[in-house]
Amino acid sequence: MSQPKVIFMPDGKESNVEEGITLLEAAGFAGVHINNLCGGEGVCGECKVRVMKGNVEKSTKSIALLSKEEIQKGYVLACQTPVRNNLEVEIPMEARLEGEQILMEGETLAFSIPEEIERPPQEEAGVSFYSPLTMKMHLKLPFPTLEDNLSDLERIYREIQRKTNISDPEIELHKIRGLARILRKNEMKITVTLGRKNSKFKIIQIEGGDTVKRNFGIALDIGTTTVVAQLIDMNSKEILGTKASHNRQSRYGEDVISRIVYACNRNGMDPLNKAVIENIGDLVKSLAREKGVELNEITAAMVAGNTTMTHLLLGMEPCFIRTEPYIPTATSFPVMKASEVWIPIHPDGVFACMPCVSSYVGGDITAGVLASGMGDSSRLSMLMDFGTNGEIVLGNNEWLVCCSASVGPAFEGGGLKCGVRATKGAIQTVSISNGDVRYNTIGDGKPRGICGSGVIDIMSELFKNKWIQPDGKFNTEKDNSRIRQTEEGKEFVVVWADESEGGNNIVITEYDIGNLIKSKAAVFAAATVLAKSVGVDFKDISQIFIAGGFGNYLNVEKAILIGILPDLPSGRFRFIGNSSLAGARIALLSNHAFEKAQEIAKRMTYFELSINPDFMNEFIAALFLPHTNQQLFPSVMEFIR
Repeated sequence: MSQPKVIFMPDGKESNVEEGITLLEAAGFAGVHINNLCGGEGVCGECKVRVMKGNVEKSTKSIALLSKEEIQKGYVLACQTPVRNNLEVEIPMEARLEGEQILMEGETLAFSIPEEIERPPQEEAGVSFYSPLTMKMHLKLPFPTLEDNLSDLERIYREIQRKTNISDPEIELHKIRGLARILRKNEMKITVTLGRKNSKFKIIQIEGGDTVKRNFGIALDIGTTTVVAQLIDMNSKEILGTKASHNRQSRYGEDVISRIVYACNRNGMDPLNKAVIENIGDLVKSLAREKGVELNEITAAMVAGNTTMTHLLLGMEPCFIRTEPYIPTATSFPVMKASEVWIPIHPDGVFACMPCVSSYVGGDITAGVLASGMGDSSRLSMLMDFGTNGEIVLGNNEWLVCCSASVGPAFEGGGLKCGVRATKGAIQTVSISNGDVRYNTIGDGKPRGICGSGVIDIMSELFKNKWIQPDGKFNTEKDNSRIRQTEEGKEFVVVWADESEGGNNIVITEYDIGNLIKSKAAVFAAATVLAKSVGVDFKDISQIFIAGGFGNYLNVEKAILIGILPDLPSGRFRFIGNSSLAGARIALLSNHAFEKAQEIAKRMTYFELSINPDFMNEFIAALFLPHTNQQLFPSVMEFIR
């Protein structure tokens, strides 16, 4: 079979591929990202590309999702276009991924390192109750004599127990085979690395000399959109570096449902698993190289991710997560060796995952609850994590309840006519005063489209200026040159063509606004149902923690204005950034915290909204700006009168 060459512009990357694979798959082989919400099903229209040279077959699905003008210019859907001959393809700006804004970590919460926490009075000297998942111990063993004739291994056990009260740690045969020579070569002075596996300890490695200061760990946040890795000094608890990248699984679908479909219906488990393993491997190697750390010196890794991402990372089929009654393969996971999941740290290093709660409340949320401290406080708090799904947790140190609402991709710029992810050129803030539209873009360059925080700003500003009505329809009584009627319906021009990088008007349509209202209604309805289920009013909540990348750039006042967040004083909202990564780091550094995370996950009561009769009523009631019940938003009503 021939192998046509495909060149992707503007980067000039090329790949020789098997004849018959799609342009989307060819892009993946070339290391080129093309936006793709639906996992190659041909229904989202996000993977539009322009064929500059060569001939391709036009599919009926492509034609249905392209305008007449786009078809004439040579646009096709990459996921529906097979490669039959040599091609040169241009990826338009709105389909590219450049300069993505990834939230590494929030600066708003100060987390105490384990040693700063008061220890229980009954704790004995030795291993701290708040100890990391792995620790190194320098041992100076007495030389054997006829009177002290214990075996080499028993001599190590005795010294460990003398220092720490740990008796009979587990050890594998291959670590014993060269032990006699290591001991005598180093005059009985060695360093033992101990790893925790639940309540037991295991000897990970035995090194000659004193290498105690060279012990490192990795905290990982495996998000649907991004993967973030953090290199930690396990002795000082210092963060040595943080790196992030786009989740390479996105070539198989931008959201968890698309990836589940790809994994289970298109034999995609292996490529999805390999994609995220490669992600992690590249980040870990890059961090280690930059900080002068050997991969074998990294002895532990802790991962936090949603339930589907955790399944795909561990090679477990997620197929039944998306079908009623929505059952994952597992919600808690064994502590394992890094080599079992092909993570490039010490092969026998400890690898652990934060426990999940249900199919749609994962380890990232457990990590968020741990990091926020809401599970330890007597005050009533709420955690809200915005994404394709909106996860919400409510409770305190006595009880925790949680739910997940399907929000859709609109808050991440997906499914909108001019929506883009939070990448270079994305409009992220907007203000309108006296008819003048002002905006700010990521990277301060010319605008390419509108990301999630930008569309929230636009909606609130349009509503505040009474250019859209509470039902989301444009106010035709207002004389405004930016509001235009097109063949596809009404739209508002945010950026005129001559100001944009692509030379096209950047707009938000009435249809876009309708989708955004549905998304915000799902979030508010979920929070309302959760609160009502335990007899709580929003006014009773002391703090609302807002987590996640989108949440970190959210304007609280504007979010309240259109009814995403409850109408509470702004002081009650706290942005905690990437709490998933923070929680993973805390659990990496403290076995007590890891045990607490497992207790948190077990303590959370999950409410399935799809069978909750009140959810649909609350959802319908929230399909207005800010809400049909205006008494819920007194500050908004006073503001817009």
